[in-house]
This record gives sequence, structure tokens and C-alpha cells, in this order.
Amino acid sequence: MAHVSSTTYFPIPIYYQTHNTPTYITSTSIFPNSSPLKMEENSSQKFHLRSENSVTYDSSYPIYAMDFSSFTSSLPNKHPRIAIGSFIEEFNNCVDILSFDEDTQTLKPVPNLCFEHPYPPTKLMFHPNPSASLKSNDILASSGDYLRLWEVGDTSIEPLVTLSKNKTSEYFAPLTSFDWNEVEPRRIGTSSIDTTCTIWDVEEGAVETQIIAHDKEVNDIAWGEAGVFASVSADGSVRIFDLRDKEHSTIIYESPKPDTPLLRLAWNKQDLRYMATMLMDCNKILILDIRSRARPVAELARHQAIVNAIAWAPQSCRHICSAGDDGQALIWELPTVAGPNGIDPMSKYSAGAEINQIQWSTAQRDWIAIAFSNKLQLLKV
Repeated sequence: MAHVSSTTYFPIPIYYQTHNTPTYITSTSIFPNSSPLKMEENSSQKFHLRSENSVTYDSSYPIYAMDFSSFTSSLPNKHPRIAIGSFIEEFNNCVDILSFDEDTQTLKPVPNLCFEHPYPPTKLMFHPNPSASLKSNDILASSGDYLRLWEVGDTSIEPLVTLSKNKTSEYFAPLTSFDWNEVEPRRIGTSSIDTTCTIWDVEEGAVETQIIAHDKEVNDIAWGEAGVFASVSADGSVRIFDLRDKEHSTIIYESPKPDTPLLRLAWNKQDLRYMATMLMDCNKILILDIRSRARPVAELARHQAIVNAIAWAPQSCRHICSAGDDGQALIWELPTVAGPNGIDPMSKYSAGAEINQIQWSTAQRDWIAIAFSNKLQLLKV
């Protein structure tokens, strides 16, 4: 297990301490595909949440984890699928696969595509690049007590593997979240309450590396490039890790109040210079630039209660959606320069109940999913 022995902050250029030898690294050397600093001045993207174009599914249980599939079935008339997980505070939980018919605006459970899950799944995620999968069917990953992979066929679901780093012990540290690497799909990174992040080679079913990432439990993890990931923790920090140098991390943000937990992290896949995170019991979304001096470049503060979930638009580097206990789902357009009175959302939707989760589909980019109480609702943008 790698233990992070030192951390540094991101000035411009990035100052990185490696084996006691100071080295300067530009952001493009960590992310060679990222563009020079400048968010696009004009955006032709306009997103509006339309209640008249919403589709609702009523489950028999409270919903938390969910994800859209990008898999295309070889069978005719097969519709996009969505996985939803129950949130029941006991051992026995379940995952359902729903079929979404955009023409008839209906969501229906797929017969035989429901399975039992130990404990509530903390996250569900389909294979991010199905064409690169070694399987002919869709693959779904789930986290809870362990990381599990499932093969989702047209008429059945089969467990593929259960990945545990403590095979010789009955004790397990619950997984708070995970992220599947889009660039290198054999890698999944998990975050745990035991302060570690574990990188799995899911094709081999083995641990690639395990890093003691924070001083307290790690609440979320997100990949940037093939070998670069970031995490947030109850210690109040956002840290970036490069697998080429496992002994060091870089702190890009710390909570203004010591040990105020950061709960979620979303990395902007359209512009890797930007991340979004949120503090516990806070109504703000913080937008971070990985080159800034540990200060958010923007704060989105129009929610009337705590924020529970965030998701970047898959087709635009300047748009992000959020949801919270105020029952609001908001879409924000990040300006080139924030005004003195803050940033207002460009669109909003009221669910009438506390929203626990939000996802913006990468395959059906006109649709956003929200989960509240026992309902899954799809909103067209």
C-alpha cells in the first residue's frame, strides 16, 4: 500500500515536490490533451428543464444510486436502460433495470432484470465505453460493502466478480463511491471510509494499487486522465494523485473551516482544468480550477437548502446541474467572468421533495435524471 508522504498546493505553474527535487509541471503535462486556459467566450448551448417533458417512475422503495447505460443492444426495438438502486437501511436491497421509451415517454422495469444487492448501493455505474468491453453484454458496477461487477443481458443478469481487498478478514470498510476510467476502462477507482483509494484492474480482478489518500474517510473519487484521479474527504481537502508517482499528492482545495467534510466531486470531462465539489450541510457548489491557489473560481449559491448532488453536462464545458434538499434541480451556465452579485441558474425545476441524486446522461444528452423519495424522474433539457 502506498502512503502519501507529502502534499503540495497548486500555484501557477504547479510546484511539485518529487524525491526532494523541486520540479515545475504545467497543467498540460499532467493532462496532455487539455487546451490552453480560456473557457469558450460564447456558448450556443441553452438548456431548459421542462416539466411538460418529464417522465416519472414510481418505485416500491426509496431510490438513491442510479445510472444511464450507453450500451446498444443487437436486438431490434431495444430502448435505453437505466439502473436504479434501493436505499433501505438494512442488509437486503435491490437493483432494478428500467427501459426508457422516448417515443411513448414511458419508463418500465425490464422483466428478469432485477437482482438483490447487499446493503444499499452507494453508486451504480455502467461500463463507460461498452465498445471496449470484453463482454458482448452491458456491464454494471456497484459499490457498498464491496465493488461488484454484473453482466446485464437482454433477459438476465449474472454476477461477474466481487472485488475485496480484505479477503482474509471478515471486516470490510464500506465503499463510499467509485469511478470507472473512461480512457482506461480496465481501471476502477474506489473510495472508502478507511481513508484509502484503491485502483482495481477489473479485467484481472486484482488491486493495481492502494493509496492512503486522506487523514479521514474518503467520500468520493473521480478520474481525470488514464492515470490521474482526484478525491474528496471528511478532512476537507481535494487532492489529485498521479499513478506515476504514488508517494505524493497535490492539494488543490481545503475547506475554510478545518475538517468540514467535502462530500462529492465531479470532474469536468469537457475541460479537465475544472472540478466541482460541495461541502457538507452547505447550499453552495464550489467550482475549482486545478491551477488556482486553493480558492474556488466560482461559487454557485442559489439553492435554498443543502446540495446533495452535482453533474457536469456531457456536451458542454460550461454547464453543470445540481440538486438539493430544497427540491430544486438547477442548471448553471458558468460565465467567463463572474459578476459582483454572483451567478444565477439558467434553468430550474421543482420536484416538490428533497432530491437525493442527479445524473446527466452521456448517451441521451437531452435527458437528466433525478431521484427523490421513491421516484425516478427524467427531465428533458
